[in-house]
Amino acid sequence: MSPTEPQAGGRAAIRLLQGYIWHAQDADVDLEHFLPRELDLPTPPGLAEQESAHVLWDTVNPPFAFFENGDPTASQVFYQFTVLRVYDERPDNTELHEDAAAASQALGPLLDGTPDGVGWQLWEDLREL
Repeated sequence: MSPTEPQAGGRAAIRLLQGYIWHAQDADVDLEHFLPRELDLPTPPGLAEQESAHVLWDTVNPPFAFFENGDPTASQVFYQFTVLRVYDERPDNTELHEDAAAASQALGPLLDGTPDGVGWQLWEDLREL
């Protein structure tokens, strides 16, 4: 099955956003102070009320050795970052894109409010887990 083709029927857990967040190892940063564990996203008209989107982050090894500017990533703490939502029925990709955009808009100001030195790279994913 292609990630661009919806699967018919049943509950579906879909990644809306995927990426990384990082900061210096010696920085005193607790993401719990800046990011929620759930996001309330709008429910498209005509659909049953959906669960909140879940915001997850887990520490991982740096996914690349150097940043684009040539600085090594070894001095940073990296987190894999995922926003997912469980749907009663898998929506079409247009509705999923709208949810991903809403999640991105909700997270933007929160990510901008993190301390200096916190970086992130997020992108729309829309794959089923």
